[in-house]
Amino acid sequence: MTNDDIPNLTAFDDAALDKAFGAVEQQAKSDAAAIDGPQAVEAFRLRWLGRKQGLLKEISTRWLKASPVEARKPVGERFKTLQALVEGLLEQSSVTGPTDAALAAEAIDITLPGTRRLTGAEHPITRTLNEITRVFAALGYSVGVGPEVETDFYNFESMNFPPGHPARDTQDTLVVANQDRRPLRDRLLLRTHTSPVQMRTMESQPPPVRIIIPGKVHRNDAQDATHSPIFHQVEGLCVDSNITFSDLKGTLDHAMKALFGSSVKTRFFPSFFPFTEPSADVQISCIFCGGNGCRKCKNSGWIELLGCGMVDPAVFAFAAQKQPAYDPKKISGFAFGMGAERIAMMKYGISEIGQLYAGDMRFLGQFV
Repeated sequence: MTNDDIPNLTAFDDAALDKAFGAVEQQAKSDAAAIDGPQAVEAFRLRWLGRKQGLLKEISTRWLKASPVEARKPVGERFKTLQALVEGLLEQSSVTGPTDAALAAEAIDITLPGTRRLTGAEHPITRTLNEITRVFAALGYSVGVGPEVETDFYNFESMNFPPGHPARDTQDTLVVANQDRRPLRDRLLLRTHTSPVQMRTMESQPPPVRIIIPGKVHRNDAQDATHSPIFHQVEGLCVDSNITFSDLKGTLDHAMKALFGSSVKTRFFPSFFPFTEPSADVQISCIFCGGNGCRKCKNSGWIELLGCGMVDPAVFAFAAQKQPAYDPKKISGFAFGMGAERIAMMKYGISEIGQLYAGDMRFLGQFV
């Protein structure tokens, strides 16, 4: 039905009005039943309720306004009924939405392969850092953090690496350019270890201190199977009265067993680090052969894993400049450090450190 299809009324008795309005109501119901989506709902509204060319507008003009005075009341009542019917049909169609036919057209074929949503997972390095942190958190250690861009003072001098000390050569440093006019101790560099956080922590709080320091470090090392210019360290510091080397050995032995299994053994060899005295390298029994000897442990049955030692009194002397409680005559402590990549490579059977930084999803997908 269009506007042109609406006839002019020639009779205004009840029978004629019932017939005319009944035909229009039937057409409205038929149009509403054919609605199959949001666009059809809007088309129905414009067709019937449009302000300029809607069918109700046309019926009002031809039937209501053109009717004689004595017939306007019955025509008006029937027009109100028709208008309420059309508005009700429109509201019902908007709420119920598309018909069964429309839903069938939008149905999903459940026999087709689904779209897989990838599940995220921790990177092997992140997982290893978190695992080490949990081990020491269970021993009462808190997590220490500090900047990756450090001053020469905190990275070297306060850690007992004075200017010109040969131990500086073992940590080939990436420095920030254009700082020649600054005093050496104020020059900026990318930290070569997380040890500066030890000094920053001691300066900010008196003993006792028990912290674990996971973080990224930088050295100007050539890339190969086991070295990278960017890597991660986990260092620990424990300072209190009457801390001994036995406390250090017990702590690290427990940590290695927690990380690699209760059957792992540890042993300590004398070594040298400027910020600890005495110092030691820590080896664990080979986790691949159980200490019997294999290619990975070079048939020795042992794998060197980390360094440690008792905090050098000279380091406490630097801390005492801001925190007098760090009197080396009254307190003692130990420190240790390990590489997160080395432990991750051992735990997950990774042969080259570069795989951890390549971003290859085929490799990283193994750890989901």
